[in-house]
Parts: sequence; structure tokens; C-alpha cells
Amino acid sequence: MKNSRSKRNLYRLAILSLSVFALAVLSSARTAGTTSTSVNIVNHSDTEIRNVYLSPVNANNWSENKLSDGAIIAPGQSYNLSNVACDQQQVKVIGEDQDGCFLSTIAACGSNSDWTITNDTERDCGGQ
Repeated sequence: MKNSRSKRNLYRLAILSLSVFALAVLSSARTAGTTSTSVNIVNHSDTEIRNVYLSPVNANNWSENKLSDGAIIAPGQSYNLSNVACDQQQVKVIGEDQDGCFLSTIAACGSNSDWTITNDTERDCGGQ
């Protein structure tokens, strides 16, 4: 009887140990999959950038506006987005100009990036 109880306790201890190990591995894998980056947006165009959004590269799942309350990126100015969370290797950065047109770039996660917007940067104005 005592030997059977010992075996059950040993079995429970082994299951508990494996469960704790599995949780630790899953938790570290989830943390390892998320990195951050910083993007310095430099506006060398003639238009103001009114909003900046982030999205996964292959999706149209845009974040809220990442510019501070009421901030704009005027011609000749820059704005730094820091601690941009990435759950993949890249993140799409989308700028909306004063005309409601969108410009975008892809930033590598885990490193600092510069995005210089010029008058030649391709704009998406919804087919206009």
C-alpha cells in the first residue's frame, strides 16, 4: 500500500514538474517573439504628415494614430517613434498627409530605422 502511494506521489511530482517546465518554455518563447524598434520619420516633402499608423506587413490592421496629441510632422521636421512593438521581423509604418493620402514604408524590427519622406515618395490617394 505504501509503495503504491509513493509511486502515485512520484508520478504527480513528475507531471507537475513537466507542467511547470512547459509553462516556462511557452512564456519565454512568447517574450522572445516580441521585439521593439524605433523609427525616425523625416519630412523633406512640401506636405504635413498629420497621422502615423503601424500595421503588420501583410495586413491592413492599422493601429491608432502614433503621433502625440495634435502633433504634426511639418515640412523640414522629424518625429521619432520609439519602442514600437513588433511581433514579426518587420512592421509597416503608414503616414497620412494633409490631403488624406497615405505613404508607407517597411521598417526592420530590432534596429533603429530612418524614413525620409520627399515629394517623390509614392502616395496612395484612393485612386485620385
